[in-house]
Amino acid sequence: MRSLKRESQPARSTAPSNVVVLNWRDPWHPEGGGSELYVHQIARQLRDSGTSVTWVTAAYPDAARDEVVDGIRFIRRGGHLTVYLWVAVLLLTGALKRRLGRLDAVLEVQNGMPFLASWLTGARVVVLVHHVHREQWNIVGPVLARVGWFLESRVAVRANRGRRYVAVSDMTRRELVDLGVRANDIALAYNGMPPVPEYHAGTRHPDPTLIVLSRLVPHKQIDHVITAMPALAEEFPNLRLRVLGDGWWREELQEQVAQLAETTGVDYDIDFLGHVSDRTKFEELSRAWVHVLPSVKEGWGLSIVEAGYAGTPSVAYSSAGGVTESILDGVSGLLAADQPDLTAQIAAILRSPLLREELGHKAQVHANEFTWEAAAATIGAALEA
Repeated sequence: MRSLKRESQPARSTAPSNVVVLNWRDPWHPEGGGSELYVHQIARQLRDSGTSVTWVTAAYPDAARDEVVDGIRFIRRGGHLTVYLWVAVLLLTGALKRRLGRLDAVLEVQNGMPFLASWLTGARVVVLVHHVHREQWNIVGPVLARVGWFLESRVAVRANRGRRYVAVSDMTRRELVDLGVRANDIALAYNGMPPVPEYHAGTRHPDPTLIVLSRLVPHKQIDHVITAMPALAEEFPNLRLRVLGDGWWREELQEQVAQLAETTGVDYDIDFLGHVSDRTKFEELSRAWVHVLPSVKEGWGLSIVEAGYAGTPSVAYSSAGGVTESILDGVSGLLAADQPDLTAQIAAILRSPLLREELGHKAQVHANEFTWEAAAATIGAALEA
């Protein structure tokens, strides 16, 4: 889905402040996605302002336990769940503070499961939330769902009472207020537009082409687009679907495609491209007719903005949170009420060249309104306050 250049560099010897980022994944994690891209951009902006940034995250195969990449120190310990225990140990024992010399502030990225850094350190803690995981917890099983939702909605809110929050969309801000976070404690920092490499935009593919840019995990609901293919192909017989990105749900999605072909007797033109370079990503986006993000929940929907930059309108669910801000419904894309409506909205854009052109142009204008400098300024102010 993206390509990040890794260049090890020596750590800074001095800096006006030390900030520790707590995030369960880093930008190169096999399951990394938009959240990691967001945090990486913010970390780079903080680095450029003279701040020393240390990112504590989970380990994964072939990743160094400790390294400095792109001027940012990475410390990798534990796995998806045990990284939270490692963070607790590093903060409670003072090991992290001793290693860094001092610890001025912590940016805790709360992806459902909280680190509860406010109870583990005396440093200033700012909590970054992409979206509330109320719906997504139901995917992991009843027991873990109850525990996870209790930690996110009750324990974390209590632990961080009076702390500064940063939300990536107004929808997320409102959801946090519903959980009991004071509105005045929440700053808003929209996603910026990621750096775009030079690429050959070319022309739209002659055949109607859908594109999905996403991690392949259940809550992204890529299966909804695959399920829509037979109905759409009746009207658009040369329909193509390009899936960019990867994840542990890929085999299940490919099995769905095989079963669909067996059931209907039609081999639909569906390609799984896996992770691709940034250049390939934007070339594919620029050739597609419609970008589809059928996720259960998104804090913002970074792929929507990337598609918009390439002049490609998006379709997503109106119930999916922040996408109601990254998509201006009827202006830069279309929002759907349910799965049948998703199919209908995709068809409406495929059917009308004029609608595609108008939505695509306004999506491009909308995408260029957001910058990482603005997001980093908001987060930096929260960390320094």
